[in-house]
Amino acid sequence: MSAARPALLSLGPVLFPWPAKAWRDFYFRIADEADVDCVHLGEVVCFKRAGLHAQMMEAVGERLARAGKEVVLSSLALIMNEAELDSVRTLAAKDGALIEANDMAAAALLAGRPHAIGPYVNVYNEGTLAYLAGRGAVRACLPFELPETSLAALAAASPVELEVQVFGRVPLALSARCYAARARDRSKDDCRIVCREDGDGLAVDTLDGAAFLAVNGTQTLSSTCANLAAEVGRLLAMGIRRLRLSPHAIDMVAVAEVFRAVADGRLETAEADARLAALANGMAFSNGFFHGAEGAAFIGEAE
Repeated sequence: MSAARPALLSLGPVLFPWPAKAWRDFYFRIADEADVDCVHLGEVVCFKRAGLHAQMMEAVGERLARAGKEVVLSSLALIMNEAELDSVRTLAAKDGALIEANDMAAAALLAGRPHAIGPYVNVYNEGTLAYLAGRGAVRACLPFELPETSLAALAAASPVELEVQVFGRVPLALSARCYAARARDRSKDDCRIVCREDGDGLAVDTLDGAAFLAVNGTQTLSSTCANLAAEVGRLLAMGIRRLRLSPHAIDMVAVAEVFRAVADGRLETAEADARLAALANGMAFSNGFFHGAEGAAFIGEAE
């Protein structure tokens, strides 16, 4: 793939159980104002949340499509029971929109037709990419923790378009247990979607009071916010032109403007970082995984 091709900005699925109106209004604004090429819709983290926005999904998808955005439907990342598998079967049976498989069960259901592979699928080598491409995958968002050397090796051999998350808290794990429910002395079965109280996730500190992780229901996220603005040029040079922004309850239109300007070569890294810091609502930045260091580290250009 040529590094001269323009970058494509994607907005990943909202990972948090925002109130229905806030969720709808967020996507309506993205449709009307955000300079992104592709928008992912769908519940990735918890099957129970899917009903929160189901009635608005079609209207939101149509609004985004009318605005010229490619709409991709993302599947659950962890399938635990037959009802959840049925929901993935229903998603896989849809015609029209491209579907992103975030679990190998979804990938199996989508085999033989064009589909995307999400970052929750363990794509760590060229053989896996070739296998998935042979079953119909047309693009893949690579796992969050891969270092630059691995990204470059995969990009050099990939038969499909590749994408990397360049902004947003990094999903680290999914569990059968719900931490948000447990923190409030509720069972997972009787959680009543209590994670709605946590906005962009429930902060988890160390015993010494240092920021450590963020809990999003059954999902564990980094406390830090990935920021690969300084690494965008290197990603594009290795042939990875799809850049994913993971939504938070901040001005994501402005975040997209920053990354578009960086990708177009119109904004220097220092200014980009300053603008993003002003937008990030206090989240510390990290890029350690890209540099082969601890994931929470933020390594400057000179290093």
